Amino acid sequence: MTSVNDIRSSFLSYFANNGHEEVASSPLVPRNDPTLMFTNAGMVQFKNVFTGVEKRDYVRATSSQKCVRAGGKHNDLDNVGFTARHHTFFEMLGNFSFGDYFKEHAIELAWNLLTKEWGLPKEKLTATIYEDDDEAMALWKKIAGLPEDRIVRLGAKSNFWQMGDTGPCGPCSEIFYDHGDKYWGGPPGSPEEDGDRFVEIWNLVFMQFEQFADGSRTSLPKPSVDTGSGLERVAAVMQGTNNNYEIDLFKSLVSSTMHATNFNGDPTTPSLRVISDHVRAMSFLIAEGVLPSNEGRGYVLRRIMRRAMRHATLLGATDPVIHKIVPTLVREMGQAYPELVRGEQMIEETVRLEEQRFLKTLSRGLVILDEATAELKQGDMLEGVTAFKLYDTYGFPLDLTQDALRTRGINVDLSGFEDAMARQRAEARKSWAGSGEASEDKVWFAVADQVGPTEFLGYETETAEGAVTALVKGGAIVDELKVGDEGYVVLNQTPFYGESGGQVGDTGSLSGEGIAASVTDTVKNNGVFGHKVKVTEGTITVGSPLALLVDHDRRSAIRANHSATHLLHEALRLVLGDHVAQKGSLVSADRLRFDFVHTKPITPQELAQVEEIANDIVLQNSPVETRLMGVEEAKESGARALFGEKYGDEVRVVSMGDPTGNAVGWSVELCGGTHVRRTGDIGLITILGDSGVAAGVRRLEALTAKGARQHARTNANLVAGVADALHVGPHEVFTRIEALQENLKKAERALTDANKKLALGGGGSAPASADETVNGVTYVGRAVEGISAKDVKGLVDTEKKRIGSGVVTVVLKGDDGRGTVAVGVTDDLTGKYSAGELIKLATAALGGQGGGGRPDMAQGGGPDGARGADAIAAVRGGL
Repeated sequence: MTSVNDIRSSFLSYFANNGHEEVASSPLVPRNDPTLMFTNAGMVQFKNVFTGVEKRDYVRATSSQKCVRAGGKHNDLDNVGFTARHHTFFEMLGNFSFGDYFKEHAIELAWNLLTKEWGLPKEKLTATIYEDDDEAMALWKKIAGLPEDRIVRLGAKSNFWQMGDTGPCGPCSEIFYDHGDKYWGGPPGSPEEDGDRFVEIWNLVFMQFEQFADGSRTSLPKPSVDTGSGLERVAAVMQGTNNNYEIDLFKSLVSSTMHATNFNGDPTTPSLRVISDHVRAMSFLIAEGVLPSNEGRGYVLRRIMRRAMRHATLLGATDPVIHKIVPTLVREMGQAYPELVRGEQMIEETVRLEEQRFLKTLSRGLVILDEATAELKQGDMLEGVTAFKLYDTYGFPLDLTQDALRTRGINVDLSGFEDAMARQRAEARKSWAGSGEASEDKVWFAVADQVGPTEFLGYETETAEGAVTALVKGGAIVDELKVGDEGYVVLNQTPFYGESGGQVGDTGSLSGEGIAASVTDTVKNNGVFGHKVKVTEGTITVGSPLALLVDHDRRSAIRANHSATHLLHEALRLVLGDHVAQKGSLVSADRLRFDFVHTKPITPQELAQVEEIANDIVLQNSPVETRLMGVEEAKESGARALFGEKYGDEVRVVSMGDPTGNAVGWSVELCGGTHVRRTGDIGLITILGDSGVAAGVRRLEALTAKGARQHARTNANLVAGVADALHVGPHEVFTRIEALQENLKKAERALTDANKKLALGGGGSAPASADETVNGVTYVGRAVEGISAKDVKGLVDTEKKRIGSGVVTVVLKGDDGRGTVAVGVTDDLTGKYSAGELIKLATAALGGQGGGGRPDMAQGGGPDGARGADAIAAVRGGL
């Protein structure tokens, strides 16, 4: 049997041996296609290469691409677990030609791999072609020797591929495997084509035309090839099954799921397959830094996770179990995808915490669902508004509600659900709609097209000269900015840093002959630096030469804070673990903010350790070195990069601190920001604290340099002032405070005891009440003042002990005029009287309602504390 790992490896080796560059899988979150929620095909990372926007140093490529189809247009989530071949996560094997070879060699490569390298029987394979692609028909006959009845012509819906309404397009040719007549189904194009007998295992796309908006097409000067072969489907064929869930990878995951859930039933149970599929998707997404949330990609991840968790409960699990399957996945796929190995601990912890949260709400949500569908029968429909309430209030994704109702044959009103969702989204959009950001973005695209990128000089200098290349005001390109105008100035070069990577933009000034302007911010869009200015003298026009001066003190503070984030990042990894990864930052002049992946609060001891480690590197005063390196060279040097971030051919590698081992520095990161010259320039790092900002994300805030010193001075002055007020030395402050707190507690206890005695003795203005006998029962009723409401029960207990047998009522008139009342019944009388019933009489007399407690003790209250005697009498009347 050939394993999944063997098939992946042999595919990539085969094409590498045939002149293809082996390219690593791109991230699941696409970096070059904002129209996609997740990468869903192997060609996504090559889209700009196919369109000519991007050039690479190879013309042939091969990859095994991670893909997710669980949201947006490409959404297979509802089918997963109930069919033989649907997945949320899958791997797409592919080979690509960028204007190199075309149809003939693509067909030849595919056919030789399938039949010669992998040994699939030729008689089991059928090809499809676009209906008028005679060239492909001839090539399949020539290369594969297929007869015409096994080369099926199909229409555009199946066999013509387009990137969009316009752009590259071309015919497809698919390869199908015949699993045999033991399965129902017919060949592609037949009425039975949806059966399980014939399964598509390869699709070859021949991009040979360019589609225009008017519907016309022209031939591309360099036709290209994009192919995709589903690894799971190929593995099923090569392992003798037509069901992807019966391949070696899924057998391991299903077995692990059965063990984790203590399920001993049928291993083909759909719930087992749902979980084993979903654990792949959730693990890979979490490894890339996607975390469960209520919007965007995080919401899709949460849907996947909660769907798996729901199916775990259907298997009988009552505790978190999904996270226990992660090690099996890492063992099966970690060699091909090392990000799973690096993130294993983080993945497990994130899944476990999400499962804990989900289980707390699941039972309540199911109760509501049962109540809402109690009157529904098979074929009925649940209102969409109710389904949305389950999602919005209780965290139930729609598909989970559908799953729960599927066995009862009840559907969900999807239109009503979408209407409710749309209303919520409309409300959410109000928080940002109309901000003007969209119009600003559009103008920067135009500026970039007109003048090109700005050359940044700010790594080496804070002063320079530049020529104005464009001016922007009110979201539009203008010819001039006059005195009093506010707008943006674009120059051919600048030392001003444009806000990016968490570092805020620089401020400063621009000046020229008869011209002066203050720079209040600097932004960066599409490689263009826009200096936000207010003109204070003269008129700025395109072509004006200007002297540029960055605010040195502010830039210095920003540099110190930015360098400190690098040191804190590394220190956090050392203290908390390798799972720590940056999720965002803000580097300003007055402080730094660093968001990172971690699932629980940091202890004061851990924070102190992080601060100590970072300051040790500051004290080294070692040089901060910046190198321009190739991406692979940078990673080999140990530089840390944000996983999935798209970098150019050359990157800036910032290293600081004395290196250890073979590393080039203690902290080594890819970074485009500005930094100090030596670590000692940071001066001091003071952590202010950490907080949670999202599920699995913590935020660290800190000060450096002058800000840290001022913070320390403020705290020292505060301690000195407290010490002076306490008449002790600073080192004795805490001891003195502890002594004062203990004395205060003793005094409060003494005062409470005295007030109780005074109240029971009838002192003050509160009249005492003598013991009396009512219907043969000793009854004590007292109205008191001057004690705390929490002490009323204590007085009742004291009186109960004193009389031995009887009923006691104590009423307190509080300082606010309200009344608090407690009724006690000794144990020998609880069969005859209930304090819980008697208290209702007392609270009613005080103008209140109810009250409650045990048969021997109950407490209540009312707004009219002056009616204490009435409350006492009311209880007396109830005896």
